[in-house]
Amino acid sequence: MKPILADLLHLLELERIEDNIFRGESRDLGGNRVFGGQVLGQALSAASYTAGAREVHSLHAYFLLPGDVNAPIVYEVDIARDGKSFSTRRVVAIQHGRPIFNMAASFQSPEQGLEHAVPMPHVPPPEGLADVREVAPEILAKVPDKMRRFVTHERPFEVRPVEPVHLISPPPQEPRRHIWLKAIDKLPDNADLHRNLLAYISDYQLVATATLPHGVHFAEGNVQLASLDHAMWFHRPFRVDDWLLYSMESPSASGGRGLAFGRFFTRDGRLVASTAQEGVVRVWK
Repeated sequence: MKPILADLLHLLELERIEDNIFRGESRDLGGNRVFGGQVLGQALSAASYTAGAREVHSLHAYFLLPGDVNAPIVYEVDIARDGKSFSTRRVVAIQHGRPIFNMAASFQSPEQGLEHAVPMPHVPPPEGLADVREVAPEILAKVPDKMRRFVTHERPFEVRPVEPVHLISPPPQEPRRHIWLKAIDKLPDNADLHRNLLAYISDYQLVATATLPHGVHFAEGNVQLASLDHAMWFHRPFRVDDWLLYSMESPSASGGRGLAFGRFFTRDGRLVASTAQEGVVRVWK
């Protein structure tokens, strides 16, 4: 397995320090705070460790404080309920003695039921699309160092946007985007791991969809984006080492906040997960 992907799996394999208390490391992805998807994925890992054979079907989380990339994060799991079919877990992530994140997650014993789903959007397949890291040198030369590091850093996922990415002078456009993504190498046959990894990547670019109608110039360095909450529902089995389409749209931005919804589809059009997120969206004058 490629080292960058193996390192991500290591991040999600938390150290158990008590029965329901776990500790995780962090990685600097070019900013000065922990990537929200990392905390989300680690919290789901911690909850899954206590849920036995039951599978997570939904989670609802709040980001309370920015995470410190130079300090470990402790995850405390509260076993709130174990019923006949469903289990509920509450997780608090703690750094420097303060909660930085909390989450409630629900787990279910597998069962059969009614089936329907919305169709996948009609978009080009991933073949022939460029990876998000493939940016012309003359464009990279015009963006700030922090943005350049974020755009070009090595990732454990291939990310191929369907719509063009405008790092310089973005035009106003419809508040929706589509991204093909998959892990850069083969992964173990562990359904919990694939769900944890999908939670990790679900934070990527979601709330930024709310900036698309406004032609926001991120290269100017005067934009603040920060996740406030995150919800996720898992519908059907999937693998993150196969291509998944992440379809995102933002129905509203107001009051310094943006709202966005997302859906994950397999290559053959099956809806496998849905997301919702609200975040701070500020453009300083």
